[in-house]
Amino acid sequence: MTVRWGIAGSGRIARIMATEFTAAQHAELVAVGSRSAERAGQFAAEFGLPHAHGSYRELLDDPDVDAIYIGTPNAQHYALALAVIGANKAVLVEKSMTCQVQHTRELARAARQEGVFAMEGMWTRFLPAIRAAHEAVATGRIGDITCVQGDLFAYRAFNATDRLFAPGLGGGAMLDLGVYALHFAQDFLGEPIAVDCTGQLAETRVDASASMQLRYASGATAQLSISLQAHGPGRMTIMGTDGFIEVEPRFHHPTSIVVHRDDDEPEHVTLPFPGRGYRLELSAVSEAIEAGLTEHPFVPLDDSIAVAGAMTHALEQLGYRPLDDEDF
Repeated sequence: MTVRWGIAGSGRIARIMATEFTAAQHAELVAVGSRSAERAGQFAAEFGLPHAHGSYRELLDDPDVDAIYIGTPNAQHYALALAVIGANKAVLVEKSMTCQVQHTRELARAARQEGVFAMEGMWTRFLPAIRAAHEAVATGRIGDITCVQGDLFAYRAFNATDRLFAPGLGGGAMLDLGVYALHFAQDFLGEPIAVDCTGQLAETRVDASASMQLRYASGATAQLSISLQAHGPGRMTIMGTDGFIEVEPRFHHPTSIVVHRDDDEPEHVTLPFPGRGYRLELSAVSEAIEAGLTEHPFVPLDDSIAVAGAMTHALEQLGYRPLDDEDF
């Protein structure tokens, strides 16, 4: 079967995903839902969708929709995802899954109880270069991992009305950039046992930059820096006892890695991805739904819970507590 998808939201990321759906396998985009019937209609006309809904509730009730991608601002993810699960539809939630770890746990618990597929949209994990890095680690190319280091900076001039600086929309560097860095560390090191964070808040009291030190039960560590206040390369390095892997900038959508082993010549591996890259995630998720899975092994719900926990703990240290909307 082909999974019939609806998109909740009509903004920038929703438009990107609508384009990516045209090239995804096992998937067909058939509907859009928005808080504005006019915007939904315009979106549907632009992308040739048969169904346009002027509310998210109408989208959830559409019998022609099997799964919903949530592309709304961070603060709106939790309530909407919970309602999608309650409607017995599969859900793919744009990162960050929620603003607070307890709500990520609640979504995971609800999805598991209902037997419904749910996943955070950490599309980076599906890209060929990241899969190649995993293969290099799994085959012992760099020995045991001892450390992950990296950054993700994306300078934005301060604007109190921008969603990135709006606390009511779940703004801040952590939920937009830190989620990538922490998911990368989680992907290769697992759940941390300690998270220490320092940083700065913007005028609106959202986090504008942060530096994190993470410790793991294995003895490994991670050092991660994120910022909306400066430019940076966006590189990740995985250090091991026999070598290291550089994930070339920008690490959250890489096309190449470099594997270094002792005194050997560095091995450059170039693996471009098609389009914007999201179609790989959409295809894999749709195939998993077709197969009757309720989680995808590349982005299991427990990883999303662990990352949400690290973000919540880090933000508490900075004095910022983003809140999830309780309704949509």
